[in-house]
Amino acid sequence: MIVAMGVTGATGNALLHSLLTLGTPVRALTRTPHKPIPGITGAHQPPVEVQHADATDPRSLRAAFEGADQLFLAMANSPAQVELERRVIDIAASAGIAHIVKVSAPAAEPGSPVAISRGHHAIEEHLRASGLTHTILRPYAFMQNLLRLAPTVVQGVILGTTGDAPCNHIDCRDIADVAAAALTRPEVAGGTYTLTGPEAVSYPEIAARLRTLTGRQIRYVDLTPDELRDHLIRNAHMPTWLADHVTEIQQLAITRPETPTTTVIDILGRPPRTLDAFLHEHHAHFRR
Repeated sequence: MIVAMGVTGATGNALLHSLLTLGTPVRALTRTPHKPIPGITGAHQPPVEVQHADATDPRSLRAAFEGADQLFLAMANSPAQVELERRVIDIAASAGIAHIVKVSAPAAEPGSPVAISRGHHAIEEHLRASGLTHTILRPYAFMQNLLRLAPTVVQGVILGTTGDAPCNHIDCRDIADVAAAALTRPEVAGGTYTLTGPEAVSYPEIAARLRTLTGRQIRYVDLTPDELRDHLIRNAHMPTWLADHVTEIQQLAITRPETPTTTVIDILGRPPRTLDAFLHEHHAHFRR
């Protein structure tokens, strides 16, 4: 049995669909089992088994892992992430889980300039020390996060601090398909994979593509890191730690030039989804 955490998030939810397409049973963990999981109904064959579990509640995790042998571990970034994911790994190991697929981050190194990535490194090291078979996925920026630009796009601007540096993006559905491969294909399990889309695209170029898509005048405004951080806190109402993360991850594109990898096509035998296809699919978000 495969247990999946993070199923209400974009990647975890996409994983459910990937496993169902493969005909693979899955136990979906959620803190609110009485609420429907997006896109999942009881009509699926094989069915999705929905069970309550909370990373802050060890008893619920032990019950959720009972009888399972694989775990998909994806949690939202937060200041408590290292503590919570380490706890999940320890309980999974004691419950008999043999293989964990963890969603990590680029630059997951002890000296990373991105605090969240340093945290992911600590979790990865804990996972390695557990002795469990483990697969590490290190995706770059999610295309789905571009939808958060919509409030300023409709005002004609995209704000950032990347200059004209190209940035890797990847559709969460491609991350999910690679995760499903790691959970169902022994030859994929056990690797560490850096995941990107087929091209690295700068924010000025994203603005240009949105101009073509919407017919609106949209321009990229390059801010200093401090200016972007202040905007995210004051106007986007982000908590300080998240504003710091967004700023740090954007600056990473400048200090470490980003180029696409071939990992998705190497594993799945098909190219990753393109940015243009994603923007066209969600064009209504940028036309409000």
